[in-house]
Parts: sequence; structure tokens; C-alpha cells
Amino acid sequence: MATDPTRFRAAVQESLCRQVKAINKLAEAGMFFWDYGNAFLLEAQRAGAEVEKSGAGKTEFRYPSYVQHIMGDIFSLGFGPFRWVCTSADPRDLAQTDDIAAAVLEDISASVSERVKQQYNDNIRWIHQAGKHNMVVGSQARILYSDQKGRVSIALAINQAIADGRVSAPVVISRDHHDVSGTDSPFRETSNVYDGSAFCADMAVQNFVGDAFRGATWVSLHNGGGVGWCEVINGGFGLVLDGSEEAGRRASMMLNWDVSNGVARRCWSGNANAYDTIQRTMEEHSHLRVTMPFPVQDEHVLDRALQG
Repeated sequence: MATDPTRFRAAVQESLCRQVKAINKLAEAGMFFWDYGNAFLLEAQRAGAEVEKSGAGKTEFRYPSYVQHIMGDIFSLGFGPFRWVCTSADPRDLAQTDDIAAAVLEDISASVSERVKQQYNDNIRWIHQAGKHNMVVGSQARILYSDQKGRVSIALAINQAIADGRVSAPVVISRDHHDVSGTDSPFRETSNVYDGSAFCADMAVQNFVGDAFRGATWVSLHNGGGVGWCEVINGGFGLVLDGSEEAGRRASMMLNWDVSNGVARRCWSGNANAYDTIQRTMEEHSHLRVTMPFPVQDEHVLDRALQG
């Protein structure tokens, strides 16, 4: 790598082509293959390997990505990795917040659609069992997948528990960048955005700015996480819950925006799950107004317009 980078690059590209040839042969025989972040397929494409999907754009390959196959619809339902840290470092506080989160999710899950209920049930099972598996390595922290309604409700319930003294110290809430709205990455998080805008960094930037204006304790906007420099923009936040009414107000405003921004964005790109989710969110929050897309009735109308 250091003494002859050109030769090293050529050897890597040769290896990628050889691997893709083997994958293609196995896939033709019935093996299922998918790429976690499309970084492998992207570099294989650049090396000249046969990974392109016939008639597709440059962000689509003959094999689906992890987001396209698994996570895209989950993100479009508004679910993603919501997390919190107990600043007391006391395991009893973490156990209390686990109980609070489980109770909140169980209450909400009683009145959601079947499509959404599966997500709630999976996370209720996880949060009930999380403590048994001794997952904590350093900070007394927890993570689960939740939608906008669940995140707000959990945050407000934890904030109230701090005010009541059931949780002994402030709790910091956050989320992963690999989430509904926090990341623009055309070869991973937004790889299932098919309206041609997958290369725009609007979700991450708007979340960064919107979260700041809605009360986040701190925000971040940075490049490169997960899939490499110049391939992704991430927008993140942290919010301290200290038991105050102000903290509850900020959590409600910010978390509603942080999730709904991305759901609306995915709705505009044509995702049916996101369309249904943002419609439901507007019904529950009368102050939310999202301009809804109108599907093209004739799929060939744009082709004709370009030809004309």
C-alpha cells in the first residue's frame, strides 16, 4: 500500500472481480446475496465487475442492499434506533428506564395497525429481555427501535420519572445515524430513494438545523460515517432530560421533527409505507402540514416529455 499504491489498487480490483464472478455463479444456482452498505458492490462496479442491474440507475445493482431488502420499509414506517444514557451510571436507573419504555410501547401497541404492531411487539420483547443478557459494557445505556410516537412518549415518561425521583439523575437521549432521517447515503440509508434525489443531503442537513432550533442540547453534522468519506452526510443530536417542563417541551418538539422530516422525505420519493405513516402522523398532530405527492398515473409520461 505504501510503496506501490497503483499495484495495490490493481490487485484489489482484480480480487473484487474474481469475488463477484464467484458470487454471480453461486447466485445463479440459487444463493441469496446482499451487500450491507453497497460499498462492496460500488467498488466492484468501479473495478469493472458485472454487478450492474439492467435498466437501473447508478445506485442500484443486481443484488439488493441491506436497506433495500430489509431496512428501507422499516425506516419508512418511522422506526429506527432510538437510545438513551443514564448519567448516574447506576444500573437501577437503567432498569427503571427499561420498565418505563416497555410500559409505553405496550400502551401504544394496543392501538396501532397490524403493519406497525409487529415492530412494536419485536421491541417490547427486546426491552423486556435486554437486562437479562447483560448487554451493558460501559455506560448504562439502552437502544431500541421506535417510531416518532414511541420516542416522544418514552422521552416524556423518562423525564417525568426524573422529576418524580424514580430515576436519580438526568438521562441523555439520542439516536443512531443509521436511522429514518439522520443520514443521506445513496449507497446505504437512501439507497431505496428512487426518485433521483438519493444523492441530496437534505435530510441530514435539515435534521441538524431543525433539531437545533427545536431544543437539542447539542447537534452534529459530519461526513464519512459507516460507508466512507464523501459517500455520506450524517446529522445527529443529543438532548438532556433533567425532569424539567422545558426538557419535556424540547423533547416533544424535536423528536417529532427529527423523525417526521425523514418520513415526509421518503413519502415524496414514492414510498407507500412512508405515505401512510406521514398521513397518520398528520391526523394525530393537527399542527403538522406536509405537502403530499401526487403519483404519476402514466409511468411513461416522463419518457415522452424527455423525448419531446
